[in-house]
Amino acid sequence: MAKQPIALFPIPAIEDIEPDIRNRMLNVQEKVGFIPNIFLALAAKPAEFRAFFDYHDALMDSAETLTKGEREMIVVATSGLNQCLYCVVAHGAILRVREKDPTLSDQLSTNYRKAAITSRQRAMLDYAVKVSQAAHEVTEKDHAALKAEGFSQDDIWQIGAISAFFAMSNRIANMASLCPNEEFYGLAR
Repeated sequence: MAKQPIALFPIPAIEDIEPDIRNRMLNVQEKVGFIPNIFLALAAKPAEFRAFFDYHDALMDSAETLTKGEREMIVVATSGLNQCLYCVVAHGAILRVREKDPTLSDQLSTNYRKAAITSRQRAMLDYAVKVSQAAHEVTEKDHAALKAEGFSQDDIWQIGAISAFFAMSNRIANMASLCPNEEFYGLAR
């Protein structure tokens, strides 16, 4: 079987990528053993690369109260509903690593309502899914349900912002036909 291209758009050669972006990519490669294809795809658009990863890092690496695993749960559940193969596979792998659970990401990407999660996490994902799929329908009632589970106003913002950011990311990955790296499929299985 022929190997699929990374994306429908051209990928720059590593030596042609702007130095700050290339260094960031090589640091990721050193840490995880490969360069995720989203880095390569966005490297052709340096300003977008920087903006994308600055916001990604602000959301996913912040000191807020959501755990890194919970953040990845939001990405995987909403990406499954958005039919984003790249994000389901890539962030599913990250979720398996963070939660040390080889099955949770498959459950969440298929049907988070039947996944082995807490009622608090289910409320979090109900809200994230609503933001991802029907943000115009979000009301104070949705916030009240999260507050009843112990989420703060800042937590609610973070859940919604992660969901909204990855809704955009899902659409970019789908539009570009971005393929997941083979390495993601076997991580933490």
